[in-house]
Amino acid sequence: MLGSPCLLWLLAVTFSLVPRAQPLTPQGFEEEEEDETPWPPSSPVPCDYDHCRHLQVPCKELQGAGQRACLCPGLSSPAQPPDPPRLGEVYMVAEEGRAVVHWCAPSSPVHQYWLLLWEGSRAPQKGPPLNTTVRRAELKGLKAGGAYVVCVVAANEAGESSVPGADGESLEGANFPDFGPCRRLAVPPRPLTLVHVAVGVGSGLALLSCSALVWHFCLRERWGCPRRR
Repeated sequence: MLGSPCLLWLLAVTFSLVPRAQPLTPQGFEEEEEDETPWPPSSPVPCDYDHCRHLQVPCKELQGAGQRACLCPGLSSPAQPPDPPRLGEVYMVAEEGRAVVHWCAPSSPVHQYWLLLWEGSRAPQKGPPLNTTVRRAELKGLKAGGAYVVCVVAANEAGESSVPGADGESLEGANFPDFGPCRRLAVPPRPLTLVHVAVGVGSGLALLSCSALVWHFCLRERWGCPRRR
């Protein structure tokens, strides 16, 4: 009987030395699966591209330069002529006879721009070609009090955007939409300078003085004046 308690004591010591296995729970499986699941790629965002920004880098170059994928705005087919640009604000400097024209690019592939300027019924004057990053150009040599029509044209390999008056039709009385490629320009007369005002006032005073003297001598000759003795 002495052997039984000793045998039980040895078994108890043996089981106490065996490491206990931790129970597996569903939470443990979920943590392992989360660690092994790859992160999804970041979703693309719109590129920092503005149709109206002057010196805007082409959107394809923005896609290659950024570390994160971005999306460009949709464009029409390069096999078709571009849509007309949208002419924006026009800043007039009447004293210097010039105007700064701003426009927005169309949703079409564009290789270059240029401006057309009509003065009265004369043929349009074509400006120099401008690259695709340009959204602003300057008109020079405008006459004070003159009336003009300015249009911006976009072109690619398939052709150029349409503008009224390109086929020789008259632009007199034509109505241009607010966000179209053309606009009328009315150059105000140059304001009178202080020199012109001073000359005008001086001339007026001199004329009044001469008139007063002539009137005085005429009356004297007609009615006569008493002579001193």
